[in-house]
Amino acid sequence: MSLNKALRFYLSLFLLIFFTYFNSFSQQPGNTKAIYSGLPWYDQNGKTVSAHGANIIKDKDKFYLFGEAHSDTSNAFVGFNCYSSKDLYNWSFESIALPVHQAGKLGPNRVGERVKVMKNPTSGEYFMYMHVDTLGYKDQFVGYATAKNITGPYQFKGPILFNGKPIKKWDMGTFQDKDGSGYILTHGGAIYQLAADYKSIIAETNKSMTSGFESPTLFKKENTYYFIGSNLTSWEKNDNYYYTATSLSGPWAERGLLAPKDKLTWNSQSTFVLAIEGSKDTTFMFMGDRWSYPLQLSAATYVWQPISFTGNSISIPKYHEAWTINTQTGAYSIAKAQYKVVENTDKKIQYKGNWKHLNDSISISRSATTNDSFSCTFTGKQIGLYALCGIDNGYSSITLYNKKGKILIKNMVDIYTKFPTSTLVFLSPLLPKDEYTLKVSVSGLRPNWSDKRKANYGSTANYVSFDKLIVKE
Repeated sequence: MSLNKALRFYLSLFLLIFFTYFNSFSQQPGNTKAIYSGLPWYDQNGKTVSAHGANIIKDKDKFYLFGEAHSDTSNAFVGFNCYSSKDLYNWSFESIALPVHQAGKLGPNRVGERVKVMKNPTSGEYFMYMHVDTLGYKDQFVGYATAKNITGPYQFKGPILFNGKPIKKWDMGTFQDKDGSGYILTHGGAIYQLAADYKSIIAETNKSMTSGFESPTLFKKENTYYFIGSNLTSWEKNDNYYYTATSLSGPWAERGLLAPKDKLTWNSQSTFVLAIEGSKDTTFMFMGDRWSYPLQLSAATYVWQPISFTGNSISIPKYHEAWTINTQTGAYSIAKAQYKVVENTDKKIQYKGNWKHLNDSISISRSATTNDSFSCTFTGKQIGLYALCGIDNGYSSITLYNKKGKILIKNMVDIYTKFPTSTLVFLSPLLPKDEYTLKVSVSGLRPNWSDKRKANYGSTANYVSFDKLIVKE
């Protein structure tokens, strides 16, 4: 994807200033009580969780999240990260499970995407699969790496072979059936069965069944297989859809959209479905990426939602900003909000710059002038920001200070979307009750890019459209 020269220069200058400042403080360690979608998450060190195109596997009493690390300057491979959690809310950084190599297929200026990890049930060895490519996406293949320990280090083995040849596909995924059989999924809907040792492919179980069908995601409930994919829209979100079958070899029946039409799968792209099995129930958790090109490290987030079942139909009919899961029973519930609302017209909000206050379906304050800001000083344990996301919004810079003026958190937040919605875009970790100040600024940047076909995507302007704040006292 390429930006025009002016935006590239401006972005480079901004990032130089931002990261110089970014490295001058330590963020607040993550502490949360629910699964929140569309927000920056923080690990035990206070750093933003960076794990996209991901999957989760449970090993003993922990969940392990593997995903793509990212930078804000390029889509080049910078490693695959591993995090662990016991509750699926709070994530601890474990390792760069597979780092950038000095040279070769996963060296500098290469692409590594869609990382997935499975444990071989016979050998106990851990297998990592991924899409490997050039930055221009002209040397694609499905690669693999192995490790004796789940957190790595993983040793890259090269392409996984079928009949002695690599699988020359890009978007890919994995699926492990109840009997331990492993499968590689690729765009278009192809399914390849792995050998018993997971080191090669022995059969093409299902041939490609449709054009596109990126981000292939497969899971099974009872006797039905569900196969989710997305349309071809570059980094832009779209309406993901799915097929069902009672056999991996098909026939596959087209079932329609996963979420309501034009909601763009709640602004996400599928990457994995985790079955959270407990003593009373099993919750199937859709895992999606909310990409944010070009600031994939600073502003890209995650959409994790419980899947609803009606017979053998699935859907994500509503977007839950926050929900909880009992990992022992397998049952989930919607988190109840217990916050004080601070409207954008409240006298506690101090505006600087050219903010306009509008009243239509909801009351908002908005500005597109770089460095315009507003701030709110509060006493409490947590603060969150609701924004009216839309097609002309850009990136907002958010900074949280303690009463001594020390920066606890600094994040870029993406409030662009193709359909207007007021939603929670930032929530601080739980903090000791004290006095804090939140500052929100217009960055002057926006998600905007073109693909290799020179089609343009992204926001049309740099607005920050502020709805309200929420405070836990």
